[in-house]
Amino acid sequence: MWLNPEEVLLKNALKLWVTEKSNDFFLLQRRRGHGDTGGKFTGLLVGALDSVLDSNARVTPFRILLQMPGSQVSWTIACGAAVGEMNRHWDWLVQNLLHSLSVFENKEDVASFVKGKVKGLIAEEVTGRQVAQEEEPEKFRETLLKFELCFGLPSSEKLVTTYSCCCWKGRVPRQGWLYLSINHMAFYSFLLGKEVKFVVPWAEVTRLERVSTGLMTDMVRVMTRRCQRDFSMFLSLDEAFGVIGQLADIALRRLLDSEGLELDRVLQQSSNITKRVLEEQALRTYVLALFRLPRGERLQEVALCSVWTPHARCHTTGTLFTTDSYLCFASREEGHCSLLIPLSEVISIEKAESTSLLPNPVIVSVRSKKAFQLIELQDRDSLVDSLTSRLRALQWKHSMFRSKKSLTMEQVKERLWEDHFPEYGRGVHMFRTEKIQKLVAMGIPESLRGELWMTFSDASSELASHPGYYSGLVTESMGQSSLATEEIERDLHRSLPDHPAFQNVKGIAALRRVLTAYAHRNPKIGYCQSMNILASVLLLYTKEEEAFSLLVAVCERMLPDYFNRRVIGAQVDQSVFEELIRERLPELAEHIPDLSPLSSISLSWFLTLFLSVLPFRSAVCVVDCFFFHGIKAIFQLGLAVLDANATALCASADDGQALMILTGFLDQVKYDEGPSPPAPHPLLSQSGEEEGRPPVKQHTLITDLIADSYEKFGDLTVRQIEKLRCRHRIQVLQAHEDTTKENALRVVTPDVSLSPENLADVYDLFKTEHFINLYWGDGGTTLALQHHDPGRPYVEQYRVDRVQFKSLYMLLVPWLCGFHTDTVAHRTFTLLDQDRDSLITFREFAGWLDTLYCEELNEKVRLLYRLHIPPALTESEDDPSPLRSPQLSTTRPLHVELPNGEMRDFQEQLKQMLKDLAKEKEKDVEQPVPPMNQREFIQFCKTLYSMFHGNPDENELFQAIATVTSLVLQIGEVGHRSRCSGSEVSSEGGAGDEVEDDHREGSQEDHPVFSTKEEEEGERKEGTSKSSGSESQSEWAVSYAQILASLLTEQQLVNFFEKPMDLSAKVAEAKVKQYHERAGLLMLQQGTS
Repeated sequence: MWLNPEEVLLKNALKLWVTEKSNDFFLLQRRRGHGDTGGKFTGLLVGALDSVLDSNARVTPFRILLQMPGSQVSWTIACGAAVGEMNRHWDWLVQNLLHSLSVFENKEDVASFVKGKVKGLIAEEVTGRQVAQEEEPEKFRETLLKFELCFGLPSSEKLVTTYSCCCWKGRVPRQGWLYLSINHMAFYSFLLGKEVKFVVPWAEVTRLERVSTGLMTDMVRVMTRRCQRDFSMFLSLDEAFGVIGQLADIALRRLLDSEGLELDRVLQQSSNITKRVLEEQALRTYVLALFRLPRGERLQEVALCSVWTPHARCHTTGTLFTTDSYLCFASREEGHCSLLIPLSEVISIEKAESTSLLPNPVIVSVRSKKAFQLIELQDRDSLVDSLTSRLRALQWKHSMFRSKKSLTMEQVKERLWEDHFPEYGRGVHMFRTEKIQKLVAMGIPESLRGELWMTFSDASSELASHPGYYSGLVTESMGQSSLATEEIERDLHRSLPDHPAFQNVKGIAALRRVLTAYAHRNPKIGYCQSMNILASVLLLYTKEEEAFSLLVAVCERMLPDYFNRRVIGAQVDQSVFEELIRERLPELAEHIPDLSPLSSISLSWFLTLFLSVLPFRSAVCVVDCFFFHGIKAIFQLGLAVLDANATALCASADDGQALMILTGFLDQVKYDEGPSPPAPHPLLSQSGEEEGRPPVKQHTLITDLIADSYEKFGDLTVRQIEKLRCRHRIQVLQAHEDTTKENALRVVTPDVSLSPENLADVYDLFKTEHFINLYWGDGGTTLALQHHDPGRPYVEQYRVDRVQFKSLYMLLVPWLCGFHTDTVAHRTFTLLDQDRDSLITFREFAGWLDTLYCEELNEKVRLLYRLHIPPALTESEDDPSPLRSPQLSTTRPLHVELPNGEMRDFQEQLKQMLKDLAKEKEKDVEQPVPPMNQREFIQFCKTLYSMFHGNPDENELFQAIATVTSLVLQIGEVGHRSRCSGSEVSSEGGAGDEVEDDHREGSQEDHPVFSTKEEEEGERKEGTSKSSGSESQSEWAVSYAQILASLLTEQQLVNFFEKPMDLSAKVAEAKVKQYHERAGLLMLQQGTS
């Protein structure tokens, strides 16, 4: 590898290098300790130094120096880990440069000329490898080369970053390097002559933790199903832990939960993932969660600035985040002050005159005749130009659709809100401060509730941007029938059944339209339980179209992945909630070590936002907090509920008692001086009073409970929640994979005789083959992801295509067929692909293996037989194997040698075999197998011959199959003549008569396989004059029973097929070979394409 020339003051400092080749201008040196067979202490010491000091010195085993005659200064121009590569570089220098350098008289000219040539070579290589995006391209190129050489992974396995660290095995540390790529985590260490390396796919990571031990105060622990790895490092521990979590999360979501990446387009192509992209994505995720923005928003600019806050009479310092459609400001202390300005509400963005008091000011004017002042923007000009450009494009886009009607709003009832709006703003771009947090915690006035929900969720901007969208969906969806509409109809009358608004036809119809329109908008989610409760509450306070927009915001932005078939988002948050309980309520966690019962209780809190467990008026206050603070409000309130009942829960005897304690507490949470129930929308019915609940002696005010949650747990931040979600999503997805595997094995086990251990290992190989195609496929990642569908039955969630099956076939089949193997694998896939979708499931794959390794001889022969008749064998198949047709003879005398030494004529033995088979068939009636014609039988013989090649008993097996082949040919010839003459043959005795007749009259000249070309031509011409019916009757054919009976006459063949095969050994060998052989094959395919 060529390097940008670096000056070396001492050519042989500390005697670390040994010169291998030299001339007047160049030196080829080898690192001492590399390549030494004596294992001297100096070499071991140098190897250890290379492992530890790799961050400060180039320590590849070989290097080439440029030297000037008579000078002590040299330049490193190339380095490498392989002697072959360095010899190629050396030869290039000698052939292309060495003779030209003698012409120069000035040493400086020589050095400049060589440096220029080397830099030109580097530029060409950089263009090919796309390393210009890295901050230190040359260093990264060197690291990438080491990664590829050490672990042998394909070049498409993109390296993201590396860290110097120690990997601990018990109390023994191994200093080395941690390599993080898009699909794997790898570690390499070379210390005192001992090499240690391993590769862990992200798909196997089940848990990530930061732990402390007696030796190290802080370590990163990576756990898989088989082992755990502990890593410690002096620098960048936080950064490394974050990157590991991100890569594992992205890989698992891409491999196991592909729907989660629908809008993260940067991550859809794994080749785009770099360390910088990971940092940008982490920041983008944080911003989207903090301001509850649509998931499709892209983060554009991030700038430090200060915003004038009229309520505080000062400038508040923080960070400005700009996205495609929003300006977002967050104070330096999260939660102190935030501001959200949709670009759709902005009129102009202008630069004001800069002064010492107001440096680099920018004025943002909005439609409500309000302006916001931002100062201390470093790159003000480019920021304003970018924002102005996006603003003009957005204004042009919405100019034709913007509604000129002002929103009609109820008169403000609460004095506090009347005072708040003039000072802090009204609408999406209002300042969101601690004061508004207190107002929300007290309960939003019912006349403003719908408006503020729309404001806090920014559903109002989405609604204004898409006029007529909801009505169009309603028109399209009405009258259509699906599983979602059936579930909606079933749950319509279960949605707030006690509320008068949903006790009439109009209210139910409005709820039906909202739910059906959303199911039509998002078929992936469709309809899930608890959506009906949420939509009912939204309809009480907003118009029907606004309720739909709020439902979209909740399901797709504020509670992502909650409402789908696997409820991944809710399970992730339950796992996060358990960790928060251990962290914030340690005494409760100590008394209840297993928090899963509490999680199962709290699941409904998160899914329904407490609407299903609290009295209606109290629950609506929780929804107020949710729209203002997002999921953080639900976490806080859940912790407050557990904290209020901690003493009783610690004393509870079982899970049932804990459930009763929490249910009783939530039932008595009341709303103080709550107003009358909201007047339903005119689309609904006439309003009525909600039926009163029986009085409770002791009750808790919801406002007090919410205030308590903010006081005790208000320091919980969105950033903390997102980090916890990233870690726990790994555990949840892996738990789903474990469940899928357990259920798939449970379903398949009754149908096969494979041992549970072997079946589990085969499942892992089957799934790994799917992952390998995702890691290093030929670009068809989207198609490959279609092979994994979590919504299908467990045994059908992972499927493999023809190429993947052939790879597994080569690893697991007990009998390879040489050059014929690919053809047999192709036919096997066609046979197993019963639904003709070019994919096979694990059930089909396991059944095939079970036949090969566990079934009786007749089932194995039946499988081979079916591989050589349609649909496995097609008329147009072009056999790529070079195996010629076997030499078939029908003239040799045939007899059968019995085990006792007696010789019996083959006709008598065949009669007995057919009778035995007929009796067995009466006991176990199976689906009949079509007969085999002559072409198919020849292919069958090819496969048998190729299977026996290389066997220790090869000669005996060839002789046995020749005997069987001749016997079957005679049987087929007799049947052929009989059908031609119109004779009928019985199922039992007929076969024996045919054999006897053939023994009397059959000859080589009579058999069509051995007829001359003239005879064949004459027969072909004569056959054209016959009817199609007579052609089908005279076709040469043999049955499965005849072939099986013939095979049973040869003990060598019986022994071959009945020999026990060790699947465990095959699986163990496949685990070692699968990765690297498949990787090598993919690299070869990519190289030839």
